[in-house]
Amino acid sequence: MRVVFEREAEQEMIGAAPYYESQGAGRGSDFLDEVEAAINAIEVNPFRYGYYNRSVRSIRLARFPYWLLFVAEEDRIVIIAVMHLHRRPGCWKRRLN
Repeated sequence: MRVVFEREAEQEMIGAAPYYESQGAGRGSDFLDEVEAAINAIEVNPFRYGYYNRSVRSIRLARFPYWLLFVAEEDRIVIIAVMHLHRRPGCWKRRLN
């Protein structure tokens, strides 16, 4: 399945990388690698992951406090949020429309 990012989700991902890089050399790349690993896992079997709410599934990054929230459609997987676990947890809900 093809994976696509909602614009805001992509901005969340890109915005987090410089912060982690400022925490230590290579941490920004580590963050992006974790996102890529999660996407690869979703591509293998998106239905393996539980629902975050009624229509949105989630996978937690292994080494960072983030969830990838996604919707598995018939022909693609849509990443709707790269959500920090402790910041504005419901901000993504308006993206479902």
